[in-house]
Amino acid sequence: MNKYAIFRMFPLLLITLLGVAVTAHASIKHKPNTNAIPGGIVILPLGEYHQPPKAFFAKQPVLVMPAKQPDHWQAVVGIPLRQPLGEAFITVNDQPIHFVVNAHEYPSQHLTVQRHHVHPNPEQLARIRRETQQMQPVYRHYRRSEGWPEFIWPLHGRISSPFGFQRFFNGEARNPHSGLDIAAPTGTPIQAPAAGIVTLTGDFYFNGKSVFIDHGQGLISMMCHLDRIDVQDGQTLQAGDVIGTVGQTGRATGPHLHWTVSLNDARVDPMLVLPNTPTDQGHAR
Repeated sequence: MNKYAIFRMFPLLLITLLGVAVTAHASIKHKPNTNAIPGGIVILPLGEYHQPPKAFFAKQPVLVMPAKQPDHWQAVVGIPLRQPLGEAFITVNDQPIHFVVNAHEYPSQHLTVQRHHVHPNPEQLARIRRETQQMQPVYRHYRRSEGWPEFIWPLHGRISSPFGFQRFFNGEARNPHSGLDIAAPTGTPIQAPAAGIVTLTGDFYFNGKSVFIDHGQGLISMMCHLDRIDVQDGQTLQAGDVIGTVGQTGRATGPHLHWTVSLNDARVDPMLVLPNTPTDQGHAR
């Protein structure tokens, strides 16, 4: 190869190198917001490794993404709503990395629903157990992927129930609200909030018509109470692809989307993964 050929190749080499730099930077450009509380997210520096290290929290694999320094990594950890307060830790190559979970008091919410959605009969309880066995492996699945995906709002609407509310159905205490409810008219299109693979669809007792999307590394979206499902198991999605329409199926008091975000099998506040606040979006109030 002569010297002129090398000069002619230089722009291509420069573009390639720039492309690599941009790709590496894009993986850390839109990190999730952090809040070290039950139902929150914490980002922990892991140090220098030539390959992505394996991190675990409560025996669940943790999402790992590049840090700003070359060959440095950070863990993005979902904190369960029932996580004890105080010191907690993840393990990286059997070495602990400690962090502190702070107290946070979520408001209460009282709702009136049909009696069988509070006290299911034996046949309904058997169905609920079968459906739970279907959903648990989906939440715990870990698929290797790169970085942190870009999230968008799945639809325009009013936030009717924020994450973490202490729920009372017909006056009886139940599990805290593990997602974000966005109210909209029946038939409103729902978009995939980030790129991923459809891992489960179905019509469930409490959740109604639902779509589970695997975004990679234990980051899962569950979209439920749909009126119509427009995707199939195994389908690859990009952010913004329509997955179905808003409905009122399952245990719902009105048409809305319930969006659960699960990270290392911990349900976390979806607001933490979104790049903008509701006011910034100009539609969810």
